[in-house]
Amino acid sequence: MYIEVVPNRDSRPCILLRESFRDGGKVRKRTLANLSMLPPAAIEGLRALLRGATVVEDLSQSFEVIRSQPYGHVAAVLGTLRQLGLDRDIAPERCPERDLVVAMIVARLLEPSSKLATARGLGEEAHLGALLEDLSLSEVDEVKLYAAMDWLYLQQSAIEQRLARRHLKNGCLVLYDVTSTYFEGRSCPLARLGYSRDGKKGTLQIVFGLLCNREGCPIAVEVFAGNTADPLTLGPQIEKVRQKFGLSRVIFVGDRGLLTSARLREEFQGVEGMGWISALRTVEIRRLVAEPGFQFSLFDEQDFGEIQSPEFPGERLVACRNPLLQAERARKREDLLVATDRELEAIVRATQRPRNPLKGKDRIALRVGKILDRFKVGKHFLLTITEATFTFRRDQPRIDAEAALDGIYIIRTNVPATELSAEEAVRSYKSLSTVERAFRSYKTVDLHVRPIYHQLAERVRAHVFLCMLAYYVEWHMRRKLAPLLFDDEDPAAGQALRSSIVAPAERSASARRKASTLRTADGFVVHSFPTLLKDLSTLTKNRVQPRLPTSAPFESLTRPTAIQQKALSLLAVTVSP
Repeated sequence: MYIEVVPNRDSRPCILLRESFRDGGKVRKRTLANLSMLPPAAIEGLRALLRGATVVEDLSQSFEVIRSQPYGHVAAVLGTLRQLGLDRDIAPERCPERDLVVAMIVARLLEPSSKLATARGLGEEAHLGALLEDLSLSEVDEVKLYAAMDWLYLQQSAIEQRLARRHLKNGCLVLYDVTSTYFEGRSCPLARLGYSRDGKKGTLQIVFGLLCNREGCPIAVEVFAGNTADPLTLGPQIEKVRQKFGLSRVIFVGDRGLLTSARLREEFQGVEGMGWISALRTVEIRRLVAEPGFQFSLFDEQDFGEIQSPEFPGERLVACRNPLLQAERARKREDLLVATDRELEAIVRATQRPRNPLKGKDRIALRVGKILDRFKVGKHFLLTITEATFTFRRDQPRIDAEAALDGIYIIRTNVPATELSAEEAVRSYKSLSTVERAFRSYKTVDLHVRPIYHQLAERVRAHVFLCMLAYYVEWHMRRKLAPLLFDDEDPAAGQALRSSIVAPAERSASARRKASTLRTADGFVVHSFPTLLKDLSTLTKNRVQPRLPTSAPFESLTRPTAIQQKALSLLAVTVSP
């Protein structure tokens, strides 16, 4: 039996249930029933039965989900990357290497791990298999990923130039800061013993410097040997901005440990069009405050003001005092002094106990040294150590001299007031916090650049650059998703609440409301960036197999939740199976 549709010229088609039979040597057919009055669903059900399907009361038994893959977070990150045009920045024309680099960038945001683990995650049946399908990639292994990293290293300069053309222009501010991270292994020529900002003493380090625009969007990154002093990384960045990016007028913003007086003389003096903003170091502030012309009354009516000093000719100095920072430093110093008093007093008692007293100048000094090294306030104590005794007291004049500088910092710049006001100079220096935020994301929160296992210098550089590109995507995603995150979606409103540029940053009313209620204005639960991506991952792509002998499997997406749909709308990303 079968169902046949017989067209009628001026009426609806006639749907007939028929069967075939053989009459002698001919095949004939006869009509068993007219099904024209049945609803279409019933007709299709009967058609399926005639083809061999079985009738089930539980519709869930009519289909089988043969594969389910996390997809929402993949679609969000990959869709944003493509909207930004980053794939075209990596290479104008599509090629296998570009697709693999894009896959590693997305994987770095979703599942930061080694290249071997990333390759396994990109397997057809693995948790990032949907990314493999969206990029139309064939089988991926770690060898192909390493080859793509080698290719990326050769493209880094061209990619940075494309990003610079988009985000930098003549006369703009360029934020620059340096950090370090530890290295696993000993064969990489970049890995050297150096200062560990991660608290991993005795480990090999690499140093890398990050260039950002005024808003904190990353533009370029460069890797240096682990024993490179921060100021020595500045020269290559100036050359990169002037020569590779073709910018003749730029204002560099760097912290006091980076833009030192020596670097400013050697790198900027006589270089036309290069401005800079930095701050004085503590020893320089102490020397400046000791000059006869310095007046602490400057801070009686306002918390910042321009000053002059013959020690810094041709520079503008903006002295600032932050009362909250002043109080915090005083509190912290007193806590450390009290803790040091307590520990040193224990050593005094140890030298005076009747049984087995602590003796020996070297032994006593060793115990004292450990205490002073722990609390870092040894400069505020006067010590007397003999073979059998130990006494100490606070150096109160020195403590008072340091306390007088609490909360004071001095911004220095060579940019004339006609181009940059004192308030703008302070604001520009404070914008370095956006680079520090990038380093936190780089190292601990999202991207996990550390530890580094690559042994070839080129792959170490490619790895750090890959993480920068991932942060580039994250930076833009955070701005778009700010209404759903703890991030402040209206920083300008927060700036308007500050009594002064020196005062601590204020969050907008909406950001404070989100932090207190843990709900957005739309009633959604507030997320961090990682937890929102995790929530999006529950939007899955399913391969469904109907329980029909001749039916092919098809792809289907789960229905997005309200917050998932909101996130995708903010990103302007559409998802489809």
